[in-house]
Amino acid sequence: MTTPSTPTRGYTASKDQLLARLRRVEGQVRGVEKMVDDDRYCIDVLTQISAIQAALDKVALGLLDGHARHCMREGAAEGRADEMAAEMMAAVGRLMKRG
Repeated sequence: MTTPSTPTRGYTASKDQLLARLRRVEGQVRGVEKMVDDDRYCIDVLTQISAIQAALDKVALGLLDGHARHCMREGAAEGRADEMAAEMMAAVGRLMKRG
């Protein structure tokens, strides 16, 4: 009996780092929740939210880098380069839309 293998993703090599970064972001979000619960100064809360957004942007950029270096290369080898590029640019467009 063979077991299906887990697919290799663009972030597989840095998965532990990615998970650690996401856990830090989760902790930051809990910290902001506590700041609001403690009635902290608005600008201090906003500063922390900005830091969270920057941390998430770093995660997103790392995922995009892995996608470009691994997934798109694989897709190009399969003759799907245009499809993969369009998919990635759509993802970048969604990431850039804020507020």
